[in-house]
Amino acid sequence: MPTYQITIRNTKITNKIRLEKGMTVEVISLEDPVSNGGGKLVHEAFMRKYGIDSKAAGALTPGGYDMTKLK
Repeated sequence: MPTYQITIRNTKITNKIRLEKGMTVEVISLEDPVSNGGGKLVHEAFMRKYGIDSKAAGALTPGGYDMTKLK
């Protein structure tokens, strides 16, 4: 299965949640993990790794992240 790396582009503070430029999570998914399923896999990955609610922080908005297919 393909592995995707999602990286925050710029430091952002929204709803008292701080996202730092360079925060990265990896997700295994058959399809684009951000648009597929409302970004649930990516949201869960940020919760596991950083304890951050990426949806409340608006991390998955277009232009807010870089996505790279690793494998």
